[in-house]
Amino acid sequence: MTEYTTVSIPKDLADRVDETIEGTSFSSTSDLVRFLLRSIVIQHQKEGQLTESEFEEITGQLRELGYLE
Repeated sequence: MTEYTTVSIPKDLADRVDETIEGTSFSSTSDLVRFLLRSIVIQHQKEGQLTESEFEEITGQLRELGYLE
């Protein structure tokens, strides 16, 4: 059985994520966060480490989604 942990984000960010995922295959904020974190981890494991440009790209995507300010 998979164990889980909780990640907290501000309510206004969660509301923005809910709006962002409307009409997508993501059914919840948790689905999107899991997808993003897996993507980052998989990329890191493939490359051994992220390049500065890859990190900047991921950071930009997270910023656009409202995860970073």
